[in-house]
Amino acid sequence: MSADVLSLIAGAVLSLAFSYIPGLKDKFAPLAPEKKRLIMLGLLVVAAGAVYGLSCAGWGAAWGIAVVCDQAGAQALVTSLILAIAANQGVYSITPTNR
Repeated sequence: MSADVLSLIAGAVLSLAFSYIPGLKDKFAPLAPEKKRLIMLGLLVVAAGAVYGLSCAGWGAAWGIAVVCDQAGAQALVTSLILAIAANQGVYSITPTNR
């Protein structure tokens, strides 16, 4: 499975978690839609940063993370992050809400 596919899956799973996991859903539902989107964006950026940080620290290969710690790796990570954001927001727009 490629990094892009994993990013798409991660973005969708994050959105579904905020829509269906009871404790998380109850705290997340009353927030304004803009705030919800920013929270999900922030979590995806933190996850991408953690992946890049692990790769740069030398732990990426041990955990099967195939991101290299250079400019090309950062560009690939940004591409994957954009795909994750697209999947996240696409799933968010079709999941039920508690308004």
